Amino acid sequence: MWEVPPKRVNIVGSPYFSTTRALEPNDLSAPAGGFTSTRFILVEPSHPGNVGAAARALKTMGFARLVLVAPRVPDVKNEPEAIAMASGADDVLASAHVVDTLADALVGVRWSVALTARMREFGPPQMPPRALAERAHEFVRHGDIALVFGNERTGLSNADVERCSALAHVPANPAYSSLNLAQAVQVLAYELRLAFQAPASTLAVVGTAGQSASSDEIEGMYAHLEEALVALDFLDPANPKKLMSRVRRLFARSGLEREEVNILRGIAKHILLQTKKD
Repeated sequence: MWEVPPKRVNIVGSPYFSTTRALEPNDLSAPAGGFTSTRFILVEPSHPGNVGAAARALKTMGFARLVLVAPRVPDVKNEPEAIAMASGADDVLASAHVVDTLADALVGVRWSVALTARMREFGPPQMPPRALAERAHEFVRHGDIALVFGNERTGLSNADVERCSALAHVPANPAYSSLNLAQAVQVLAYELRLAFQAPASTLAVVGTAGQSASSDEIEGMYAHLEEALVALDFLDPANPKKLMSRVRRLFARSGLEREEVNILRGIAKHILLQTKKD
């Protein structure tokens, strides 16, 4: 089971720390394997009961890595409603990490999926939960993956969606497709459990090319590339339109490897050097 790191960082209500900070890569490290390499991230959850119920949903499926991004109730893990709804999954609730931003929660993640109830004009490729789970089985061999769930009322922002590698939608009843946050967590945890327990022969074989780039490495590349495009006058920062959103979508479809990210950053670096000479 995933245990709280000895540093005891990011624990809301901890007697040792009163504030949160960005996670270091080792803060969320875990042994290899789908169940211990999967983070379930709740962005700005509003209701303590949903946080507790999500912890219970994870434990029933064999998962334990819960991350809370800026929960509306700061000490949510100690709320009576959260503890009651955890109903035996108190350990998962108590060991949840609390961070300030989604970027903090995704540090070290190799592949992330945004769960959304509505279609987006821009953003990463979309897939159903079962295909998501089978794809996830490929990435957990290389490092951590993450499933990202939005706020109960507004869901994920477009910026949060664009930060993820893929997009998923639960194909519920069109006449009433609203899933409770904890129910959505349960559905995805179940699909992942099936995929992680399936015989290797029934799943797609993982490519042996390079190591996939982490979320923070890719975000650094986007920032570097945007700077280069501005220097070339190709991107007007005062009127960016949807250029960077389209660029993100393009690269999200390809599944960037670390070496490819380094190549793109090298190109951006030389563009910036040339524009300074000119």
